[in-house]
Amino acid sequence: MSWRPQYRSSKFRNVYGKVASREHCFDGIPITKNVHDNHFCAVNARFLAIVTESAGGGSFLVIPLEQTGRIEPNYPKVCGHQGNVLDIKWNPFIENIIASCSEDTSVRIWEIPEGGLKRNMTEAVLELYGHSRRVGLVEWHPTTNNILFSAGYDYKVLIWNLDIGEPVKMIDCHTDVILCMSFNMDGSLLATSCKDKKLRVVEPRSGRVLQEASCKNHRVNRVVFLGSTKRLLTTGVSRWNTRQIALWDQEDLSMPLIEEEIDGLSGLLFPFYDADTHMLYLAGKGDGNIRYYEIGSEKPYLSYLMEFRSPAPQKGLGVMPKHGLDVSACEVFRFYKLITLKGLIEPISMIVPRRSETYQEDIYPMTPGTEPALTPDEWLSGVNRDPILMSLKEGYKRTSKIVFKAPVREKKSVVVNGIDLLENVPPRTENELLRMFFRQQDEIRRLKDELSQKDIRIRQLQLELKNLRNSPKNN
Repeated sequence: MSWRPQYRSSKFRNVYGKVASREHCFDGIPITKNVHDNHFCAVNARFLAIVTESAGGGSFLVIPLEQTGRIEPNYPKVCGHQGNVLDIKWNPFIENIIASCSEDTSVRIWEIPEGGLKRNMTEAVLELYGHSRRVGLVEWHPTTNNILFSAGYDYKVLIWNLDIGEPVKMIDCHTDVILCMSFNMDGSLLATSCKDKKLRVVEPRSGRVLQEASCKNHRVNRVVFLGSTKRLLTTGVSRWNTRQIALWDQEDLSMPLIEEEIDGLSGLLFPFYDADTHMLYLAGKGDGNIRYYEIGSEKPYLSYLMEFRSPAPQKGLGVMPKHGLDVSACEVFRFYKLITLKGLIEPISMIVPRRSETYQEDIYPMTPGTEPALTPDEWLSGVNRDPILMSLKEGYKRTSKIVFKAPVREKKSVVVNGIDLLENVPPRTENELLRMFFRQQDEIRRLKDELSQKDIRIRQLQLELKNLRNSPKNN
């Protein structure tokens, strides 16, 4: 019997990546050179935000999507942080509200005016202080308005209720730096990957760890919930230092369902999952390519589709929400690729080739929209609700009417679970102690230079005074 390859029928088998023309890219942007493993980019249907290089603090650009082409060097920035900006995320329900976190230990909420910035923005509508070290991650709750999660280098995850501007819960189960956070569809579960080589599934309101995996063979870097399938996908490194992905059952993390090696490169693998098409995209930091797969409910679970190739390496990738896609072009996903060497942001559209120009309902099912399903008080009281769905055929241009109102509050101690977060500072890590040591050495050198300059000036004045006394006029 002759061998025959097994062909698998899929409507996404021929999906291809289409790069926008140069005039539809964003050029001349001083993209940050920070080595923190984040995307440094956030996008929604109206604005593109990019973290930039800056001296004496942290800043990011906010550009209206229609303002493509070359960006002027003096283009106004959001520049209120005192340290480098490490992460930025748009509010999924209010399109002009963006959250940022920084090395200055703060989380800030910014309100972008209609049409974008006309001058530098230095005042945030809300400043959140609760972490004792720098804050590396922020995530908005997927179904509840004004609930924000932040993860800091103090190993804590704080849950902020922005209606009152205070942290209302603290997740304190991690023993090292949190690398990634991901929610399930209704936001009732939070998955985290940590530098302590553990993968956790946490009930966020109680902080209780429901499942935990010690990943010795597969060192987890990034984790993502696969929609409503009750599965998780992680990217990481095998014991032979090859990049690999693993699929897990969220109710049993004792062993991964499958593990698959990708390649032997060293860059971090970022996973992106589209719950509507069940497609998984893998993009490596420093790579130029994006691989994509289809996730199935039965073995082998993961089916390779194709690969988008590009010679330009990517530092990070922003992802357009579903309601911002061009459905007339059969666009199912859109990346905004950061190319640091060129100072360029390049849109990449993933397109399903179709001959018909009519709306394709089979590739655009009902998708989570721009209306929240819960209020903060409802979610905090224990209510879970699926996201409110919308059709991209009728309502994909509809904008939310919700307005963000910042609470008025005084700066005071931050007590959560009976602990004052600003007083209870964990021991410093080796890297932080080294940074402090080098800063102190620099300060000592600076003071020595100032003293030597003053000594030289004193000698000059003494010499001038001596010359004046010995001059013939004084005699």
